[in-house]
Amino acid sequence: MTAGDDARRRREVALAGHQGRAEAARAALADPAPTVRATALGALERMQGLRHDEVARALSDPSASVRRRACEAAARMPGSGPPSLRYALTDDDTTVVEVAAWASGERVPPEPGIVGVLAELATGHDDALVREAAVAALGAIGDEAGLPAILAATGDKATVRRRAVIALAPFEGPEVDDALTRARNDRDWQVRQAAEDLTTP
Repeated sequence: MTAGDDARRRREVALAGHQGRAEAARAALADPAPTVRATALGALERMQGLRHDEVARALSDPSASVRRRACEAAARMPGSGPPSLRYALTDDDTTVVEVAAWASGERVPPEPGIVGVLAELATGHDDALVREAAVAALGAIGDEAGLPAILAATGDKATVRRRAVIALAPFEGPEVDDALTRARNDRDWQVRQAAEDLTTP
């Protein structure tokens, strides 16, 4: 198959999603091209026909692009018992971990036990984008168990510090006040601005 064949099949699957042809989209989940498989996930999600087991399989797909798309879908899946994102948070591809962290913060309610995993990523992952996404997710979840990791992130590099300051919004207490006071004097103007926005009446 050529790249042109892949592009044609991808267009057909995307069109199936707009036309409500679930079986055509579902068949494309087994397509040899990762771009087509990822598009099939999106098409089924558009039709509200994406099943939990299909997302679970896609989360272990050989292609990182499909795994990322599966994380996005898992964040929005209705119903009880959506596929776990825990394994995606330990993926070998950092872009998958980043999206999985974001997705973990979007779930309502949050996946049980996920706060501890996100806290470890926020304070210990080598990739700054992953740390930033994990901090943002902890802020979105708003669980007190995630606060120590957010506070620690206020001492990270500027992009993570900015995100950490914003993530403090749901929390209160002396430690939070101290962190915001420090952030108002940060060397990065965007960190200072984020702290001002949270502390100015």
